[in-house]
Amino acid sequence: MSETEQNQKVETEIDEVVESAEASESEEVTLETQLAEAQAKADDNWDQLMRTRAEMENIRRRSERELANAHKYALEKFAVELLPVIDSMEMGVAAAMDENADVSKLREGTEMTLKMFETAIEKFGIKSVHPHGEAFNPEHHQAMTMIDSPEHDPNTIIDVMQKGYLLNERLVRPAMVVVSSAKSGKGVDSDEKE
Repeated sequence: MSETEQNQKVETEIDEVVESAEASESEEVTLETQLAEAQAKADDNWDQLMRTRAEMENIRRRSERELANAHKYALEKFAVELLPVIDSMEMGVAAAMDENADVSKLREGTEMTLKMFETAIEKFGIKSVHPHGEAFNPEHHQAMTMIDSPEHDPNTIIDVMQKGYLLNERLVRPAMVVVSSAKSGKGVDSDEKE
């Protein structure tokens, strides 16, 4: 082999080594770039996670505070509606203290106050149950006694001792009632009763 051929061969080998080194450097640069990009993306995702956690914590705290306030001030509107009723009752008591109090005016004032009160509670879904003359319903009525009544059908409410109340169609207090029973002697011989 001649010297020229040897030089060419050496140059070719050097070129291959240089190309290989450049390729390695290029791969290293690419890997370093990919690593830096992945690290930046991971940092960005971590930042988003921390922000989301902080936002969720703020939402949780705000919800707890709003719920506590809702429980604390739930009756505020109801109380505002009742204040005029209290004022009216206080004026009635003051009027009754007067030596020259007129009973008919006191009665009229009391009736007006009662009407104000009924109107106030109706705004909040409270309805009275006054079932006089209706059929007895054990879901809304509490029978205090039964009376034989020839002029009423059996299980008919003939008197209301105390009104019942519903809150948004849910029973709060049953009406205490007197119920008619089957007529005496109906279908039964008087000898069998004794």
